Amino acid sequence: MKIIAIINHKGGTGKTTSTLNIGAGLARIKKKTLLVDIDPQSNLTEGLGFRDVKISIYDSIKDDVALPIESVSEYLDIIPSSLDLLGAEIELVSRLGRETILKRLLKSVEGKYDYVLIDCAPALGMLTVNALVAADTVMIPLEAEYFAYRGIDRLISIISDVRTHYNENLTIGGVFITKINPRRVITEQITESIKKYFSDKLFETSIRVNVALVEAQLKGVDVFEYAPVSNAAVDYANLTDEIVEKI
Repeated sequence: MKIIAIINHKGGTGKTTSTLNIGAGLARIKKKTLLVDIDPQSNLTEGLGFRDVKISIYDSIKDDVALPIESVSEYLDIIPSSLDLLGAEIELVSRLGRETILKRLLKSVEGKYDYVLIDCAPALGMLTVNALVAADTVMIPLEAEYFAYRGIDRLISIISDVRTHYNENLTIGGVFITKINPRRVITEQITESIKKYFSDKLFETSIRVNVALVEAQLKGVDVFEYAPVSNAAVDYANLTDEIVEKI
């Protein structure tokens, strides 16, 4: 079972959209996949059609109860989030072993999945630290903008700290670029800058801007179901194949 934290402290990078559609892409090739939503905004949960859930990962973190796993399709499950998770950062401060709570909870699904994808909040708080402690590897989505890696040194530093103190096997599995617009002249320049920064960690596949991604989430489905021949579906299928090959 490979546990991947999909993380960027910056909002608007396509992190949740990518978690959802990579998960769906893995399910399409019959890889049993679990999505874990630890973002209080619950966009991943709602993007797969789960709204106003009664029990969420917050309950498991707070009361140490069984993970509330919901089925999306034959090969895809999700552990939903809720707004209650906003209080978890404060509540975790006084907990013993607070950095390892998610890791302990995920022990219960060990061996049941090929992949576990954790959708992190756009922040570097205790929930994100929990994701990094639980994960085998990290994937970072970067938006195709000039300020794409502003503050990325801080993120890399936190990954390094977690590796030193809690999870010596944690690796950066890869970086991929989202919201690519091939018609913009600066896109190539940005891609080259990111390639220089991350070198061989940069995935070959990038995700093009496509309205189908937004529309699919509003419908509560993945892009493969909503628009199977769209650019977005092609891009996420290619990215999924690359992840399976490299991670």
